[in-house]
Amino acid sequence: QVQLQESGPDLVKPSQTPSLTCTVSGGSIATYDYYWAWIRQPPGKGREWIGYITNGGNTYYSPALKSRTSISRNTSKNQFTLQLSSVTPEDTAVYYCASRSITEYAYDYWGERTQVTVSG
Repeated sequence: QVQLQESGPDLVKPSQTPSLTCTVSGGSIATYDYYWAWIRQPPGKGREWIGYITNGGNTYYSPALKSRTSISRNTSKNQFTLQLSSVTPEDTAVYYCASRSITEYAYDYWGERTQVTVSG
């Protein structure tokens, strides 16, 4: 059973570039045929897909966020990391890491979530 856990700062200032890390257990991000994704949900809005990284290290981003988003991985720690640059208060959201098999459409595994607030 794949398990994911987010970690990162809960309060950041505008213009900063916070990093959120997802630690994975129960499955290898380097070998499982899964998409390892970041998804967020701003207050009062629906979920928004940010992007994912594949087991081969390829990345795909939402066009709306592509210019500010970077997803990387550390296979020795079985972690993948989201960096979102030049944040504004509109980036305040609950952030999730999630994963799904490349043969599925729905994300099967979710982290517990982490709240990121941009203020300052």
